[in-house]
Amino acid sequence: MIEYKHVEGKEKGKIIIYALSTCGWCKKTKRILDSLGIAYDYVDADLVDAKTSEEIDKEVRKWNPKETYPTIVINNEKAIVSYDEDKIRELAK
Repeated sequence: MIEYKHVEGKEKGKIIIYALSTCGWCKKTKRILDSLGIAYDYVDADLVDAKTSEEIDKEVRKWNPKETYPTIVINNEKAIVSYDEDKIRELAK
């Protein structure tokens, strides 16, 4: 089972970030959400065991067939693939 870390903030729907701990774009994505004060959950795919990593890969593939990071899933309905500052900032509206 994937264990997400929660970051407190304003609720703007269920936002999940699939990230890598070493990815600069993933860090920028988290920083923008933090600066906007938006609540989100995240998991760093490179810091989990092999079984959980397979689960994350499967989940990311649903939204992003190229399996790039970050992949941001919003309300289990749509995704922002890779770093897209404008789309990320739209989450605050």
